[in-house]
Amino acid sequence: MKKSISYWSFVGKSCVEAMRIAKDAGFEGIELAMDGAGDLTPQTTPAQLAQLKSAAEEIGIRLPSVASGLYWEHSFTSDDADERKRAHDTAVAQLHCAKALGADTILVIPGSVSVEFVPDRPTVPYDVAYERALEEMRALAPIAEEMKVSIGIENVWNRFLLSPLEMRDFIDRIGSEYVGSYFDVGNVVFAGHPEHWIRILGKRIKKVHFKDYRRNPGGLNCFVDLLSGDVNWPEVRKAFADIGYDGWAAGEMIPPYTHASDQIIYNTSKSMDRILKGEWA
Repeated sequence: MKKSISYWSFVGKSCVEAMRIAKDAGFEGIELAMDGAGDLTPQTTPAQLAQLKSAAEEIGIRLPSVASGLYWEHSFTSDDADERKRAHDTAVAQLHCAKALGADTILVIPGSVSVEFVPDRPTVPYDVAYERALEEMRALAPIAEEMKVSIGIENVWNRFLLSPLEMRDFIDRIGSEYVGSYFDVGNVVFAGHPEHWIRILGKRIKKVHFKDYRRNPGGLNCFVDLLSGDVNWPEVRKAFADIGYDGWAAGEMIPPYTHASDQIIYNTSKSMDRILKGEWA
């Protein structure tokens, strides 16, 4: 597997600054994020994207994927048709951005039933959310195919697609080789076992996030440094080997350190080395 780091793991850094730190810490790639402000937004021009790609090439780091947090604002499953259209437009912009940067996958949040950490977001009935998300992913699939950039649907805390069987069947109903899973190891620990998800999703997994999590007492603040939580990393590593996954794994480290925030990047790099090499002693 190839080692990457999420841009969201950095605090107060430009994309280029983050690239340099990631390279110095020993990462092969960095997952950039298209958000509402900063270096990478839906309004970033082709010339600016070309500059980011050139900077990555000069630094010697790859850009395998592009995430976005805008889907918490613009949901594919909203009751508001205009908001659903904004989510669609965000995904299209993200696909264009990824293609320009040379990335082959975008991370997409397919919508939500409700979101604990966005309490103002209205609750959507589960069956309604499912049909809306399915319709939207099917509409995006031909665009992804045309651009040769995959859509990775992330398992997140959205009270939606709650089991690996459901995620598998949802992806299969979309029916495109360019739509699959962006599997986050840490996000399922509060209610399940990531090694089960990995084996069930199998070849549908396009990209991977590495996080760790402590089940007790639970909550968002229980995301912890890699190797210090309840993820059974030997079993997770074995599950990836069993399905033949040798693609990118991006560390997504939240919350940040209170002091010396860059240290989390270096610590994560060393921990990922141990996980990817299977060094448990």
